[in-house]
Amino acid sequence: MMPEHDPSTFSVAGARVVVVGAARSGIAAAELLARRGARVTLTETRESLEALPRLRAAGVAVELGGHRAETLARAELVVLSPGVSPRLPVIDDVLRGGTPVISEVELAARWLRGPIVAVTGTKGKSTTTQLTGRMFGADGRPALVGGNIGTALSSQVESSSPDVVHVVEVSSFQLELTRTFHPRIAVLLNLAPDHIDRHGSFQEYAAAKARIFANQTGDDTMVINADDPLAAGGPARCASASARRSTTACWWPAAQ
Repeated sequence: MMPEHDPSTFSVAGARVVVVGAARSGIAAAELLARRGARVTLTETRESLEALPRLRAAGVAVELGGHRAETLARAELVVLSPGVSPRLPVIDDVLRGGTPVISEVELAARWLRGPIVAVTGTKGKSTTTQLTGRMFGADGRPALVGGNIGTALSSQVESSSPDVVHVVEVSSFQLELTRTFHPRIAVLLNLAPDHIDRHGSFQEYAAAKARIFANQTGDDTMVINADDPLAAGGPARCASASARRSTTACWWPAAQ
């Protein structure tokens, strides 16, 4: 089994890694893993895939027509595309077996060299993420905008440097399988019941959103919209900020 990573030395060289789901994020993750020396298999429920020749040329094995239990059983690491629920029986079996299962955002963030500004919420994520990226650019700071907004974070790893800020829109689907994801600035815009069919309850949905703060320290910045009753009324013990009031200290108990 692969050990839990040290962020400074995380390596997949020679490891058997299965990426589940061949949409944009899954393809980007598979290509990144192949470049980093992993033995990659990408699984997809569809029977055809336009990117198949490109993936095979990159050294990625592709299995179409479903996510096979025997393939997942051989994995040392599983990377789940955001469109694939961890509650699928075949994925639940992997989790119960102890194999690490992480999201594409978690994977990419382990190799980013620049700071992360992460934005989540039920509404307004894309607008806020785009605006934040433009603000950094206007200030002369190189910024890459990605994540749930349209550009997979895995596709930005090779362009990352300590001088580049990664402004990342993150959804609850991407956050629920994070382990070490560590934004220097994390933003929660608002909360409202959403994606209950995926998460099972509003409480589970909110807990997934709260994972954006799970690895922050006293050197980082948390921004919560104090004008949103569900966001401000969550388990945070924190300094929320709004147009009318602000405070200075805050923390959020790590999401379970």
